[in-house]
Amino acid sequence: MPRMSAPLTAALLGVALALCSLPLEWGFAAPLPLAALLLFAAQPLKARAVAARMWWAGTAYSAVHLWWLTAFLGKLFGFPPAGALALALYALEGAFLAAMAFLGARLVQGSLARVWVLAGLWVGLEWLRFLGPLAFPWPTLGYSLLPTPMIQVADLGGVLLGSVIVAGTAAALVSFWLDRRTPLLLMSAVWVGALAYGITRTPAQGPEARALLQRNTIDTFARASRQLNSDEQFATYLNLSRDRRPGELLIWSESAIWREDLLRQAPANGLYGTISFTPDRRANRVVAWDGTRVTSTTDKARPVPFGEYYPLRRALAPFWSLIERSINISLESVPAAENLRPLTLGGVTYGAYVCYDSVFPWVSRQLSNKGAQVLVNASNDGWYDGWGVEQHFLMGRVRAIENRRWVLRSVNEGVAAVIDDLGRPRQVLRRGEGIIHARYRLLSGQTVYQRVGDLPALLLAALMVLYGVGLDRAGRRS
Repeated sequence: MPRMSAPLTAALLGVALALCSLPLEWGFAAPLPLAALLLFAAQPLKARAVAARMWWAGTAYSAVHLWWLTAFLGKLFGFPPAGALALALYALEGAFLAAMAFLGARLVQGSLARVWVLAGLWVGLEWLRFLGPLAFPWPTLGYSLLPTPMIQVADLGGVLLGSVIVAGTAAALVSFWLDRRTPLLLMSAVWVGALAYGITRTPAQGPEARALLQRNTIDTFARASRQLNSDEQFATYLNLSRDRRPGELLIWSESAIWREDLLRQAPANGLYGTISFTPDRRANRVVAWDGTRVTSTTDKARPVPFGEYYPLRRALAPFWSLIERSINISLESVPAAENLRPLTLGGVTYGAYVCYDSVFPWVSRQLSNKGAQVLVNASNDGWYDGWGVEQHFLMGRVRAIENRRWVLRSVNEGVAAVIDDLGRPRQVLRRGEGIIHARYRLLSGQTVYQRVGDLPALLLAALMVLYGVGLDRAGRRS
């Protein structure tokens, strides 16, 4: 029987790893395909060959995990074959893993040493994906633990601590396969400890509060291309708000209000997603409105690359103008928030963040550290398709765990929900136009993750790399 080619083997291993990602429920099995991938990539080959294997695996992993982007681009351009443009992103994600593998393969030579170095560098690469104007942290290993109680360790070291557990377990499985049992014994103890920690977490107690959340079904593409009348959209939000009960805070989704005169017609005591236009600044923000004035505002912390932020907008003006004409949507960059701050209204402090901000742990962490008693995600998920909608919702649940705060989601399309401080959905609306009479608790206090951030995960990732270096040096001496 002919042997399978290295690129095909690597790609199949990448697919297997992607099938252990959100929104699938068997994510706890992620260490198995990751172990096979690390072992296959870490063979005693030249660094370029190791990088090539990881590129094929990473590209296939991204293509399956983010397949919904293909459908999105086809819809955006009104031409399904245009979805093939997403292949460039998949290849780029694979290139990042390939560069990581190249560095790891240059650092050490032995197969087992390379496995541990690659496992540690993988976590480091995930951390880097949270940074910079082109940040895209969607494929993070730690989210695969969400279906298990182990995800509760996120309040100790964020979702990256989950990535450490997954990557460390994968490397330990390879060590066991190569007759080194101690690492797997240690990681087994970590799993038992993490499971025990997760099972014993209980909800925190705090004052109960109430809000009215909405789920709208406005066509995102038609609205962006100005094919929908903004006054009619505004009327939709107002109609759903008429069911408001006494004492409920109104929360509207991202960019629900397009003009300042509409804000003055909005009901009192609400948090409203707005698009604000001034001569020198366009802002995607959430405002707290008491009926007579805006008490506080906060802008989107992380504009979506190629969705709200367009690299080299002026230098490549002809290219971007061509895209604008093709999709009939204005491509103006939205600046990131200059200073993240919670909203205050009626004596309560709200940590409001916009749509894509929910996949960046540092956003909700900063807001919680500044006194937010509850987190509010105003989102427009109409851009997503298929897995993208559910992935966005599931990743947002981990923000509740990291900060031990309730999360309220008011959305256009997507999943409207009330999520408790253990990351459990308490009230959910996934389909149709409707409302949620939310009941939640206002909480305070700091988690370990709020105090130290990703430091524990990064230190443990560095230890994996150092362990691999130690194995390599010991192997050379012997």
